[in-house]
Formats: sequence, structure tokens, C-alpha cells
Amino acid sequence: MTEAIHIVGAGPVGTLLALLLARRGQRVHLHERRADPRTAAAERGRSINLALAARGLRALEAAGALERIQGGMVQMTGRMLHEESGATRLLRYGQRANEVIWSISRAELNRELVAIAGESPLIELSFERRCIDADSERELLRFHDAVRDVEHEVAAGIIIGADGAGSAVRQALAAQDRCHASEEPLEHDYKELHIAAGADGRHRMEAHALHIWPRGNFMLIALPNRDGSFTATLFLPRTGAHSFATLDSAARVQQFFAAQFPDALALLPNLAAQFAAHPQSPLATLHCWPWHAGRTLLIGDAAHAIVPFHGQGLNCGFEDCLVLDALLQKHPDVAQAFAHFEAERRINTDAIAQMALENYQEMRDTVRSADFESRKTLANELERLYPQRFIPRYSMVMFHPEIPYVDALQRGIAQERLLDVLLSQNIAADSEAARQLLFEAGL
Repeated sequence: MTEAIHIVGAGPVGTLLALLLARRGQRVHLHERRADPRTAAAERGRSINLALAARGLRALEAAGALERIQGGMVQMTGRMLHEESGATRLLRYGQRANEVIWSISRAELNRELVAIAGESPLIELSFERRCIDADSERELLRFHDAVRDVEHEVAAGIIIGADGAGSAVRQALAAQDRCHASEEPLEHDYKELHIAAGADGRHRMEAHALHIWPRGNFMLIALPNRDGSFTATLFLPRTGAHSFATLDSAARVQQFFAAQFPDALALLPNLAAQFAAHPQSPLATLHCWPWHAGRTLLIGDAAHAIVPFHGQGLNCGFEDCLVLDALLQKHPDVAQAFAHFEAERRINTDAIAQMALENYQEMRDTVRSADFESRKTLANELERLYPQRFIPRYSMVMFHPEIPYVDALQRGIAQERLLDVLLSQNIAADSEAARQLLFEAGL
């Protein structure tokens, strides 16, 4: 393809897509409303650390970026539960040594991807350029250049909106009645906090775990950073007995953490100041259709933003990039490639959106129950006995990129029914009866 592809949004998804396209000789122009992350200070207070899993790692490797990224990644082997009693216990994510996920700062990941993109002669980067209109019929982009304080048009031809959940490209398409979008808000918001490293520069909790304080209708989590710190995030209802609405003073914030997360409070000497300074941000699932109009396409969060509770928003967006790159190679007609992309990805993004919501219930509540541990133990035993037929749903999503999200969702439903029968009838995993039920379930 001789004409350049214009990507709006130089976040991780837009930049990774540019790298994939450039690796096969495609010219790309990346437009970003923020300042150049290679020189600008990172935003703080609303990032939610990213969790890289197999789907995202595969995309980074395909783009030739994984080796450069690895230095900023911290391995997490499982969930470290912080119980109300103060006790902690680690629940491993998988059964194999390679079944881990990786914590990485969004700012660090984005900075390194932009640095790699800046080294490619096929990628042109423009920063502080805010998209104010995208005309899919005339194939024009309109920007406000913050440096010169002027507006200008770009004859874009092929336009890809990778500009996140608040996508300006999507808003422009909706204004032209070329797509429709709605948000399904969660009744919970989030607020980010920072747990500093110890005086020796080391982590003050277990470094290789995702820490969770599950409290039923709310939770606190903390992900490790390479510098010895943790990025913590409080997920809490907006209103109610335990809610952001009740935390309306420094004293009440302090009292709440002392009652619910005393071990975390000990690591947050400046809690009140952070709580006041950092924004309270909403969570929602985005429903958008269609994702394309002519030679204009939405990708990643611009098309299908989800809540962060399965750690798959970034991984799903990176998988989008792999799928789109392959389809653009297969279909010379760009509009046709975009139509195939939506047809292939929508059922999968709908599936991970559903699983992300379900995983919130598990993380904040279900994970505390004895039944959860019984089911997990039985599922692990079935996987050991029948590794080709029974892979727990969480593992399918996180560690098996060859299994589409929609298949993981459907197989997970069959698995839960099987576990119900085995547990209710006290059937051992290694029995002939269990084997027969496994095959009857179609697993």
C-alpha cells in the first residue's frame, strides 16, 4: 500500500499498530494530543497499572518490541490475598512456571513503544495535536495544534482511531451518524494511590504478586513496579455505606483504611494528601457499532473499552493490532479488511467485556470463599489429568492466545456446570465417572 495510514492516538495500541504496519513496509503517521512521552512527565493518579499476559506479549514480540519492553516488567505469579484478619495467602494464577502475568507502568510502556516508533523511518510522529474532527466520507482529519495554537486539516485517506475510551474519532463518526455508542457505567469508581519503595529501594510487600484486599462490595489492589514501589487502586461504590461519598474528609479516609486495610495504611503515610490530590474516576463498558465507516476504523478502547478487572484491556487491544495487520495483508481493499476485522473481533470483545465484569465479583468477593478454593483445586486437578480437554477459563484467557475469548467464555460455562456436578456428588477428578462427565460436557 503506497499511501500512508493515519492513526489517531499514540498510546500503546496505536503505537504498537504503527510498529506492526511499518515492519512490512507500510508508511504510518501517528497523531497524539498529549506531549511526547519521551520528554514529558508522566500523568499520575489515573493510570491503573497494566497487566501483560500471553496475548499482549505475543503482539509485542511480533512487533519486535518485546525485548526492549522486558526490562520494565515485574513478574506476578498469583494473587496475594490480604484477609481482614491480617493474614495473607498466595493463590497462584496457573500450574506451570510460565503461567504468570507481568505488571508494567502504562507510562513506561508507552514511552518505550514511542521511542521504538521514533527510530523507524516509516513512522511519522506528531504530538500535541488534538483531533477535533474525522470526516470518513471526505477522508479528512482536522486537528488543533497546541504548539502553534492553530487548526488545520490533513488529507488522511485511511484513518484508524486508536484514541482510547474517549475517542475523538468515534465522537466525530457518531456526530455524522456513521456509528452509535453508549456506555454501561459501573456503580463503582476508582482512585489510584502510590505505595513508595522502602528506604533500601525494595518492595515493602511480596514483589511478585498482585495484592488484593477483597472486602465483598469493594476492594483495594496493588501492582508492583520495577522501582520498588506499588501502584494501588481503590475500587469503591460511588454511594452507600462504604462508598466514595462517605469519604468526605481526611479523618474519614484515615478511619476507613484503618478499619478495612490496616496493613496497607501502614504503607501509606501520606494517604490523606494522595486521596485529596488524585481524581476519582468512573468505570464503564463501551458498546459501539459499527466500528468502521468506509476507510475509517476504530480499534482498541475506542471501539470496545472494558472494565479493568481481568487485566485484558491492553492485551485485547494488542490482539486487535495483530488481527488487523493480518487482515490488511490479506485484503487489498481496506474497507473490506475493516469489515472483516469487526466481524471477527466483535464476538470476542463482547466475550471479554462480560468476563471482565464477572471477574470483578470474583476478585472483590468470591475469592474469599471456601467454595472458590474447592472449585479451583478441582479445576486444577482436571487440568493435570486432561490437559488437552480441561483448561480453566482464567488460564484460557490469560495464557492461551490460541483460544479466542468467545471460546473461553463458552467453554467456561460448560466447565462450571461440570464442577457443580462433581462437587455436589462428591465425584473424584480421577474417577471414571468424572472422565465420562467431562466428555459428555463436550470439553
